[in-house]
Amino acid sequence: MCPTCFCNAEHDAPELSGTASTHLREWDSCFTKGHSHLHGHTVRPDTHTRYRQWLTHKLGSWHSQFGRSGCVGCGRCIAWCPTGIDLTEEAAAICGTLP
Repeated sequence: MCPTCFCNAEHDAPELSGTASTHLREWDSCFTKGHSHLHGHTVRPDTHTRYRQWLTHKLGSWHSQFGRSGCVGCGRCIAWCPTGIDLTEEAAAICGTLP
């Protein structure tokens, strides 16, 4: 739902003949455990570390990578979050500006 997310998963789908395969790239979520599985090891094994990665990437790393925030302020993440996480409240907590 986030317009700036670009996480994806890649895999090969073999044809029934076994002589060829198609390389597929599909949208994925960085919140899934499988998304952080690299070379036989899950680098972000729990929800806490996956959430931390998403938040620091969206609000921090984007500035050095793209020269702007990864959040465009649309509010889709707030409306669609199944657990009710409000990104604006999280950012305020990090900055120490909670009321």
